[in-house]
Amino acid sequence: MKAPDFWQHDGLLPILLKPISGLWAWRAARRIRTHSHVRSDVPVVCVGNVVAGGAGKTPVAISIGRRLVKAGRTPHFLSRGYGGAAGTPTRVDRDQHAASDVGDEPLLLSDIAPTWTGADRTATATMAVAAGADVLIMDDGFQNPLLHKSLSLLVFDGGYGIGNGHVMPAGPLREDFGAALGRADAVAVLGPDETGIRDLFPTDIPLLSARFVPTGNSGLVAGQSVIAFAGIGRPEKFYETLHGMGCEIVATKSFPDHHVFNVNEIMELVEQAAEADAVPVTTAKDAVRLPKDAKDMILPLAVDLEWHDDVALDRLIASVFEAEV
Repeated sequence: MKAPDFWQHDGLLPILLKPISGLWAWRAARRIRTHSHVRSDVPVVCVGNVVAGGAGKTPVAISIGRRLVKAGRTPHFLSRGYGGAAGTPTRVDRDQHAASDVGDEPLLLSDIAPTWTGADRTATATMAVAAGADVLIMDDGFQNPLLHKSLSLLVFDGGYGIGNGHVMPAGPLREDFGAALGRADAVAVLGPDETGIRDLFPTDIPLLSARFVPTGNSGLVAGQSVIAFAGIGRPEKFYETLHGMGCEIVATKSFPDHHVFNVNEIMELVEQAAEADAVPVTTAKDAVRLPKDAKDMILPLAVDLEWHDDVALDRLIASVFEAEV
């Protein structure tokens, strides 16, 4: 889904939609308040957001997963599996599953640690613990009240903030902003704070910050001409990363979030790149949705998160296990 432009500013349309937004916010609050919270046998870290679209939850979940593995823990990821056809709880297997089966994000997560998909988070949590998990990481699910969270980390895109600050459909918020902050244990801002989002957080909530950096084996060099395309929540972030690397962006093409590419679309981009003596490049998340026969024609750009304060992040993660003692 591409966020409507009016979600970024006030105007007549947001005003007209506010009554519906009020109903949306009420229903979200009621669902969270009235549903029971099942407690898992192991700590649960929820990486979520309050803004619809791509805030960067999955890269944060991956970063936390890597740190837990390095610390000797056995994390398992829980994901809704958006865009996947598998309706029942499923353990992701790279050798057997495609993005059309389990969704694109679970495939990326499964490169780090065992990953489970399914709408019933309590079911996937139970299966993950039975399979040996000693900590669970929820990629999204902050608004899902069924599973108790030991730690809830809200992720924000510094370049987008909270848009116009209204709840859907008048704005991009999934629920009331204040109510969401009231349930959050910490917040993380990714990229430069271009919207003043930091000023909206309570002073007593832990604030983390990070920026996206390309991995050392990206295959791109400064001055490289590229044709860039992406089907993510905010593709402009990807284009900005390429620009920051010193690439010469000949052209860009944006697709809807979670778009399933077909061969004709990819061949058109490959031909355009050949004519411009450029490299066709996309995100690692988009790469898992490329047609099998076209994967070798496109260069995927993998990125990591570089945290401003690694010690603060490690301390936050460690607090989950201290609380369980």
